[in-house]
Amino acid sequence: MINTPETADTATAGPPERRRPYLTGLFAAGLIAFGLVAGGAATMLAAPRDSVMLMQPTSIAALSPYSTVAVKGKVAEIFGNKFVIDDGSGRALVETGRRGEGGKLVAAGETLTVQGHFDDGFIHGDLLVHADGRAESLRPPRPGPRGLLDRLHGPDVETVAPGAPG
Repeated sequence: MINTPETADTATAGPPERRRPYLTGLFAAGLIAFGLVAGGAATMLAAPRDSVMLMQPTSIAALSPYSTVAVKGKVAEIFGNKFVIDDGSGRALVETGRRGEGGKLVAAGETLTVQGHFDDGFIHGDLLVHADGRAESLRPPRPGPRGLLDRLHGPDVETVAPGAPG
């Protein structure tokens, strides 16, 4: 048999009724795969934000290394993105990270509560609660799609004014 353009097309393609179930199955598998990917992405984007549990403040003198702590006191000194908090029993250096750059996050003499991790001789702040009830997260945004939404919509902790519903 001699291959001519007319015989080559019909020899390799097969009858149309044989190809149709194969193409339908391939199309259905593609739709299912797309649905799984889109559903996974939607689930990640709709995931709830990290919740924050407020702790009871302890004295600075009682801090133990490598622990989660909360300290309430007055801001004694400010050094860029760090400040010293004094609660009467002692003083501790608080690291605020990128959110505290410029020294505008707290004011000298202000009373506040700092929650974070105490290690290497200072507190790595995660949360600041001001005397007027405003709360500010010091955590960096999480990586990935949810972190992108955090960067667009603001910090993990919403600021609620005292007496406001919410």
